[in-house]
Amino acid sequence: MPRYTVHIRDEWLAVPCRDPTYTIQWLGYEALKRYTKNKPDNGGIDAVKDIRFVARRCQGQGLLDGDDTIEDVLEDNDFQHVLSSLQNLFLDGNSLTSTDLVNLGRGLYKIKVIIYLRFSLVIRYIYISFFFSPFWVVYGITTGFGKFARTVIPVHKLKELQENLVRSHSAGVGNPLSPERTRMLLALRINVLAKGYSGISLETLHRMIQAFNASCLSFVPEKGTVGASGDLAPLSHLALGLMGEGKMWSPKSGWADAKYVLEAHGLKPISLKPKEGLALINGTQMITSLGAEAVERAQAIARQADIIAAITLEVLKGTSKAFDSDIHALRPHPGQIEVAMRFRALLDSDHHPSEIAESHRFCDRVQDAYTMRCCPQVHGIVNDTIDFTQKIINTEINSATDNPMVFAERGETISGGNFHGEYPAKALDFLAIGVHELAAISERRIERLCNPSLSELPAFLVNEGGLNSGFMIAHCTAASLVSENKVLCHPSSVDSLSTSAATEDHVSMGGWAARKALRVVEHVEQVLAIELLAACQGIEFLRPLRTTTPLEKVYDLVRSVVKPWIKDRFMSPDIEAVHRLLLDQKVWNVAQPYIEKYNMELLPESRPISPTAFSLDPPASPRKLIWGTDCTHK
Repeated sequence: MPRYTVHIRDEWLAVPCRDPTYTIQWLGYEALKRYTKNKPDNGGIDAVKDIRFVARRCQGQGLLDGDDTIEDVLEDNDFQHVLSSLQNLFLDGNSLTSTDLVNLGRGLYKIKVIIYLRFSLVIRYIYISFFFSPFWVVYGITTGFGKFARTVIPVHKLKELQENLVRSHSAGVGNPLSPERTRMLLALRINVLAKGYSGISLETLHRMIQAFNASCLSFVPEKGTVGASGDLAPLSHLALGLMGEGKMWSPKSGWADAKYVLEAHGLKPISLKPKEGLALINGTQMITSLGAEAVERAQAIARQADIIAAITLEVLKGTSKAFDSDIHALRPHPGQIEVAMRFRALLDSDHHPSEIAESHRFCDRVQDAYTMRCCPQVHGIVNDTIDFTQKIINTEINSATDNPMVFAERGETISGGNFHGEYPAKALDFLAIGVHELAAISERRIERLCNPSLSELPAFLVNEGGLNSGFMIAHCTAASLVSENKVLCHPSSVDSLSTSAATEDHVSMGGWAARKALRVVEHVEQVLAIELLAACQGIEFLRPLRTTTPLEKVYDLVRSVVKPWIKDRFMSPDIEAVHRLLLDQKVWNVAQPYIEKYNMELLPESRPISPTAFSLDPPASPRKLIWGTDCTHK
C-alpha cells in the first residue's frame, strides 16, 4: 500500500493510502486527524473539518492543488508539508514546548488557556484567608519584599504595595526586546500563571491573554536580571505596560504610551489585587524564553551543518568511508550515529551517485583531515548537547517558578526557591560551549577550501587571483566570529553577586547566559553561511562534474539567491542572503526528504531513531544497505 509522509507543525506523520485517486485535500485531512489524535489538547484544533490549509511538496516547495489526485502529483513515499490556518494554541501550564513558544513569538498562533479547578481554588483560598484571618502574614501578600519581608503592610495599602513593587522593579536598561521576543516572554508568563499556583485572578490572566492576542507588547529592556529572585526587572517592565504605564508597541500603533496603545485596541489596563504584582514579576521566564529561541535555532543550524559539511567534503574530494555504520555502532552516542547517517544519506551511494566522487575513486590518499572525517564525533556531541538543553528548557517552560507558591488544597502558602535560574543558566552556558564547536570546525573547513595547497582549487576560490581576492576576507570574518565565541563561551553561571542587602545572596546570572547563547548561535549561523557559500563556489571549479542529487538541490537553492563568484563584488549581501536561508531552514527543508527516505529504508534494527521522522509502516523491502564498500580513498 502506498504511503506518504506529511509534515504538520513539528510532527511528521506517515499516512497510508489505499486508493491513489484520492485527492490532496483528503491526504491533508487524514494527516490532520492523525495529528490531533496524538495531542492531549487536539493540538489546538477544535474541528478538523473546519480547518483550512495549503499543502506543498517538501522537495522544491511546490504548491499542491487540493483537488488534484495523489497519483498525479505525488510519488509513493513522497513528502508533503501541510500549512494549516490553526488560530489557537491552548496553554495549560504543562505541555508547552520550545517549538510552540518560538512559534508564538512569531505570531503564528493566538492563545487560549485551559483553566483547571485548582485555579479557582487558589483564588478562593487567598481571598477567604485574607478576609477571615486579619492576622494572616504571608510574604509578598501582606508584607514587603526582600529585606522588607518582616514589614507588615496595612490592609488599605495592599493594592499600592503590588503597584509599587512593579514600578520600583522596572529598573532595566538597554535596548528593548524585539516584538517576537516580548511575545514569547508574555506567552510564557501566561503559561506559568495558568498552572494555578501563583494566586492570580482570572480577570488579570484574561487581560494578559487579550494583550497577547492583540500584540500589545510592553517595552522590556534586555539587561537588568541576575536570574534570582527570578527575572525581576524584565518581568516588571512586562507587567508595567499591562498596567497602562510606561511604553508599549503594537503593529497598529508602533511605540506609544501604554495606556493609549491598550485603548487603541479596546483593552483595559490590569488592576492589581493582593499577590498579583509579585505573581507577575517573579520567575525565570526571561531566561527561559530567550533560551527556547537559542535552543531552537541551535537545533536548526546543527542539522544544516551536516549538509554544509557534506558539500565541503565533496568539493575537497573526501571519502564517505569514515561514516560507515559499523564504525559508529562501536561508539553508539545518539548524536554521532544520527550525524553519520545523514552523511551517508547525502554522499555518494547507490541511492545518489556522485560524479565528483567517481572522479577520484582510485586516488592515493588514505584518509581525510579531522575536520571532515570526525564530523559525526564533533557534530554529534553538539546534537546531544542541544537535546540535553532542550529537555531542561522544556521542563522550565512548564514549571511554576514564582514565590511564594499557593497550595489551596493544603491551605498553605509556602516560600521556596523555584525562582532561582540556575537550571536554565547552566544548561544555556553548556549550549553555547557545545554549539560553538560547529563554527570552530567550520572555520577550519573554510581554510581548507580557500587554501590551494589543501584544496587543489584556485586560491581563495576565484580566478585571476591578485586582481581578485575572492573569499580571502570572508574567511577572516569567519575567524573573527569564532574568536568572539571563545570569549562568549565563558560560563556566566559561574559568577554570583549578592543582592538585596544579602537576602538574595546567590544568583544565577542566567539572563546573560541566555543572551550570549543567542549571540553564539547567531555567529555559528554566519560562519556556516560563509562555508556554504565557499563550498558552492568550489563546485564551480569541478564542473561539469555533478555531486549527489540532494547536494545538487542545496547548490541550486543557494544559486537561487547568490550567483557564482566570477570576479570580486560586494560580499556582505551574499552572506546575509545565505544566512537567511539557514534561519528559514530552507537548506534543511531541501535535503531532509532525501535523508528521511534513506533513513526509512533501513532495517528497523539498524535504523537510528530520528527526532523528526516517524513511519507507521515497516520498510518496503527487507534488504541490508552496504555503505562505502567502493568509496574513494584506500
